[in-house]
Amino acid sequence: MALTRLGLFGGSFNPPHRAHRALAQAAVAQLSLDALVVMPAGQPWQKAGQAMAAAPHRLAMTRLQMAGLDRVSVSSWELDRSAPSVSADTLDALQASQPGEWFLVIGQDQYAHLSSWRRVDALLAACTLAVVGRGDAAVAPDPALPPHRAVHLHLPADAVSASGVRAAVAQGADISPLVGNEVARYIAQHSLYIA
Repeated sequence: MALTRLGLFGGSFNPPHRAHRALAQAAVAQLSLDALVVMPAGQPWQKAGQAMAAAPHRLAMTRLQMAGLDRVSVSSWELDRSAPSVSADTLDALQASQPGEWFLVIGQDQYAHLSSWRRVDALLAACTLAVVGRGDAAVAPDPALPPHRAVHLHLPADAVSASGVRAAVAQGADISPLVGNEVARYIAQHSLYIA
């Protein structure tokens, strides 16, 4: 019997935008996933000091952004913990509750510096990396990584970024084309990213 194919897509989602949704869809389709867990980071230790919307807001926005996607769920597991978010710890917990063949969905920016992640050897042993490049740019690993399993996800180029969305909000621009109507409405209702 074939193993269940499962994916983890984490990030700060500060805020989640259309490229996050497109990547979730691409991961499910291209990896033939049975389920994809989208997980906002509770305390992303690599972004210590960066101003972030409160965890409940990022969770709510991520749920709005991913709503209606087949085989995609949003988890609050990292947000519910007091410890810093470490992908290897999260994957350990997920594998204990949902055994299967796990894929970790990451971007080229993360892949290029993955050796700096905590418990990276355990992480690489536990999953296959599913890496998305920027547009037509080649996907290239961090040269300091040990041997590991990796596949390339294909996604059309999209210049949208969370920092760009935050800047647009601060300037009073219409962000609905970047994040969708529901997330844009949520950001406005809660006065997020105004400055």
